Amino acid sequence: MYRREDPNQMYLEDFKLQFGGKLRADNRWVKLSKHMPWEKIDEIYAQNFSPDSGAAAISSRIAFGSIYAKENEEWTDRETVQCFIENPYFQYFLGISEFQDQPPFDPSMMVHFRKRFSKEAINEINELIFLSAACEAEKNKDDTPKSEGGGSPPNDTEDDGELPKNKGKLILDATCAPSDIRYPTDLSLLNEARENTEKIIDILRPPSQAQIRKNNRERKKARNEFLAIIKQKRPGIRKIRAAIKKQLKYLKRNIDFIDEFLCKNGFDSLEKKYFRRFMTICDLYHQQSTMYKNNTHQCKERIVSLRQPHVRPIARGKAGKKYEFGQKMALSVVGGYTFIEKQQFENFNEGLLLIESVRRYKDRFGFYPVAVIADQIYRNQRNIRFCKKHGIRISGSKLGKPEIPEFLNDQEYQDYCERNIVEGRIGISKRRFGLDLIMCYLPETALTEAALQVLCTNFSVWLCFLFSFFQKLTPRFYFFRFSFAR
Repeated sequence: MYRREDPNQMYLEDFKLQFGGKLRADNRWVKLSKHMPWEKIDEIYAQNFSPDSGAAAISSRIAFGSIYAKENEEWTDRETVQCFIENPYFQYFLGISEFQDQPPFDPSMMVHFRKRFSKEAINEINELIFLSAACEAEKNKDDTPKSEGGGSPPNDTEDDGELPKNKGKLILDATCAPSDIRYPTDLSLLNEARENTEKIIDILRPPSQAQIRKNNRERKKARNEFLAIIKQKRPGIRKIRAAIKKQLKYLKRNIDFIDEFLCKNGFDSLEKKYFRRFMTICDLYHQQSTMYKNNTHQCKERIVSLRQPHVRPIARGKAGKKYEFGQKMALSVVGGYTFIEKQQFENFNEGLLLIESVRRYKDRFGFYPVAVIADQIYRNQRNIRFCKKHGIRISGSKLGKPEIPEFLNDQEYQDYCERNIVEGRIGISKRRFGLDLIMCYLPETALTEAALQVLCTNFSVWLCFLFSFFQKLTPRFYFFRFSFAR
């Protein structure tokens, strides 16, 4: 059950401190609490509960504020709860009316908070923050400097006084948010799967003394054969294939025993978490045996982690990182703000998302962009025809064999310069907010964590603009002005 409360911000003077005094109005948590869309967050959060049955749930402000602060400050779940006890400003940000020396929830509740805010809900809050920032920029348009790139649209009117058909620029790019897994190799995965099946066997059938000695002898033999290969600096391909063959044999024997035992005693004899792990191991064995027979290293929906079987290898081709293991994200930048166009663990071709992103741009603002600035992968015949039909200029060189030498004209050079902003936003999300390593291992919470880190990036951009404007400083980021009339 969820009881709706007034999500509006309390007065600063109403917060009671046990040791006397009062909170400072210029604190960052106090400033941040004034600009967070608490009412919309409360509406999204309330959809997870029944209005009249069940125990009362923790308020939406505490739930969302906690996971936002965790990503913004790069805390762990335990550190977030600890900071709540130590920091009265953080308690004020979460809507607490009086200082508390006891935590309102256990650190394990942070997992449930992330489950209750899906990636779609985070993206909805992200767009609401962008609209609020655009309205703020519209109010202060007389004091806001003119746009100089960063994906910002031109003025609302042309020289002859007529409204332009298209406005703004859309910048597209894709990145990978790596998960916290060990670098996978076929041999290490098979060895880990074998050790997990041995643990499951011990749970299913407590062995006798004679069986203990036999199992220990066989397991030590399999372990030593694995160590004999990984301790070598550069083992040959033949040695690695021979070791994989042996590990496949040991793993097949354990899987057959577990299958036979479960058929006799029922599937309820094994706990759910061990049963899920066993099913993952069966899929891994099928993939590895197929790749071994075909002498290849590729297969569909390849498993690279037993703990996170949903993680897939993403081919990136970057310097020093040919593959990354995590979720792939297609991003767009408009007016300095980042939006998630697509986010999933399965690999996809981001070049096929240009039309969908442009249509979403039109639904969001009411008009098409003047230009789409993106990599060469987005410049295919289908996208070029679509952009030409709607009067959109797409950046990049022409299709076909490039001419040598190839010189960039002024427009192409300007496009390359403006495309740097999406690289900068990705860099900020990875270096400052932790998008370079996703620590959550559940698929739904990992997607929420990555979306939250993008939201933190946008919020930092907005607050930087607001604070610099009120202090009469030159803003570091530029925002565009557009009409909200549809």
